[in-house]
Amino acid sequence: MEGIEKITAKITQDAQAEIQQLMAETGQKAEAIRENAQAQAQQEANEIVEKGRMAASERLERLSSAAQMERRKLELAAKQEVLGEAFALALEKLCTLPEKEYISLLTKLVLEASTSGREKLIFSQKDRNKVGKQVVMAANEALAKGRASGETAKSKVGSFLDKVVHSTASSGMLTLAEETRDIRGGFIMVDGDVEINCAFETLVRLQREKLEKTVADALFQS
Repeated sequence: MEGIEKITAKITQDAQAEIQQLMAETGQKAEAIRENAQAQAQQEANEIVEKGRMAASERLERLSSAAQMERRKLELAAKQEVLGEAFALALEKLCTLPEKEYISLLTKLVLEASTSGREKLIFSQKDRNKVGKQVVMAANEALAKGRASGETAKSKVGSFLDKVVHSTASSGMLTLAEETRDIRGGFIMVDGDVEINCAFETLVRLQREKLEKTVADALFQS
């Protein structure tokens, strides 16, 4: 019996030792798994944070770009509004000049636009009745004076030849058209089928278009 008890005790002792060894190994494996799990979780957490940071940075960049674009649009709209007000005021001042200055300005424009001296001038109904005849007379007088001053500097033979050559293009023959146009100021010059638009609103609009392009270029290059 004593031998059996020794054998049993040995088996029990060995079993306990093996169990303890297994438990130790299991604990070590569990610790390693836990450490690996923590490391993986930390890595995934870091990746999530980095992705979030990148996404936030990209969104911030998009919002900043959109804000800059909106700012430029607002600035351009404001500049266009200011230009519009300025040119509207310029047009109003042109159309409401004192009569003497108004006639003088129209006469200068007529002289600059005329090429043959035989054109017809079309005004608004208001300007035709009020200043049309005076502008035509003043322009014809200026054209005639210019022609005469040019001829006095020539010899008699040269003057005679000049008259023959230019007999079909006499100066100072502008006429006031019966027709009127719906314009605020200025005039329309007609020479046959050719019309030259010297209406104030057209001249002001053309100048505004030039300046608006300059402003827009300067704005979007900044």
